Amino acid sequence: MLDTLITSKTRVKLLLKFFINTSTRGYLRRLALEFNESTNAIRVELNRLEEAGILKSAFEGNKRFFQANSNHPLFNELNSIVRKYIGIDQIINNIALRMGNLDKVFLTGAILKGIEEDVLHIILVGKQLDEVFLLKLANKAEELISKKIKYCCFEPFNFETFKENKESDLFLIWDKSVI
Repeated sequence: MLDTLITSKTRVKLLLKFFINTSTRGYLRRLALEFNESTNAIRVELNRLEEAGILKSAFEGNKRFFQANSNHPLFNELNSIVRKYIGIDQIINNIALRMGNLDKVFLTGAILKGIEEDVLHIILVGKQLDEVFLLKLANKAEELISKKIKYCCFEPFNFETFKENKESDLFLIWDKSVI
């Protein structure tokens, strides 16, 4: 959907990178390495997105870091479009909200770097999660978003131990305590 509306694959990657986790920052050379694209292609799209006000930048030493501009009038809409594009909304509706003892849902994997995958990697944290029911819900969500869903379930205590080593590789997409 998004790649048919926006013809630049690089721009789509940048929007994914900065709008999945809106606190994500990146600089030119690092983004070029992550996306396996030329610095010129990345620079052109970063400049366009910054000129449009969708991204903002700031220098730290000799590096210019870019980040989503949360003050842009279309920020919430862009964030929503990106989430719908990767299927997070469907996952939350079909899995998280139906699992009564679910505490948190995290997104992980290459998608956090703005790299689109055919598989969504999700971590579910809760007490005594019903994995048979979860498998049925995941299968329904896969049909809706046309992507495979790989998930891992943790009890809250076990997840805290796991999270200590993986903090930067996780992005919280749903938290029961915030509802």
